Amino acid sequence: MLKVLNKNTSILNQIIAELRDVNIQKDRMRFRRNLEKFSEIVGYEISKTLEYEDKEVVTPLGTATVPLLKESPVIASILRAGLPMHNGLLNVFDKSDNAFVSAYRKVEKNVGFTIKIEYSTSPELDGKVLILADPMLATGFSLVKTYKELMTYGTPSYVHLVCAISSSEGVDYVRKNLPMRNITLWLGAIDDELTAQAYIVPGLGDAGDLAFGNKINL
Repeated sequence: MLKVLNKNTSILNQIIAELRDVNIQKDRMRFRRNLEKFSEIVGYEISKTLEYEDKEVVTPLGTATVPLLKESPVIASILRAGLPMHNGLLNVFDKSDNAFVSAYRKVEKNVGFTIKIEYSTSPELDGKVLILADPMLATGFSLVKTYKELMTYGTPSYVHLVCAISSSEGVDYVRKNLPMRNITLWLGAIDDELTAQAYIVPGLGDAGDLAFGNKINL
C-alpha cells in the first residue's frame, strides 16, 4: 500500500516545505526537529491502523474505559540520517522496542556504488509490527537491503516504511523488490527526477549532512 501524504492539505506540507528550504536548512536543530515533527505526524497516522483493546483506567472520581494499544510496534531506523525520525516515532510510541541498521553508500570502481551494512541490532520481530524510517528514498537500494537485514531477526506481522521525500524510481524499486502485501509505504512527497549520483531533484539535499554535519567519504 502507498500513502503519499502531501496529496492532502495539512500542516505536514509546511513541515515538508521547511525541510526543502535551503535557507531554513542552515539551522541544523530546526532541520532535525522538522524531521522529528514529520515522523510524529506519520506515527499518529500509523497508530490508527494498529490493534487496540479496552482497558479500565482509574481516575480520582471513578473509572474510565479506554482503548489502548495491544502491543507497541518496533521502531527501526537507518543510521545516521534516520535518527531524528526515530526520535519522532519514539515520541509517539514511547513504549516501543528499537532496532538500528548502519547502511551507507560505498563507491566502487566500475560499479558505481553499492550499499554496505556494517552493523545491525534488533529485538525479535516475529509477529510484531515494524516501523522502519529513513528520510530519503532515492534508488530504494538502502531501504530494501535494510528491510532484508531486519528480516533475519524474525518475520513481522506488518511493516510500515516511512520516508520524507522519495523519487518515483525509488518507489518502483521498493514495490518490485519487497512483498507489498504486508507493507505500507508512507511518503511525505514524491519527486520525479533522480540524478546520475542518485540524488532526488528537487529533493532536499543530503539529509544526514544537514542534520549532523558533513562527513569524509573514505
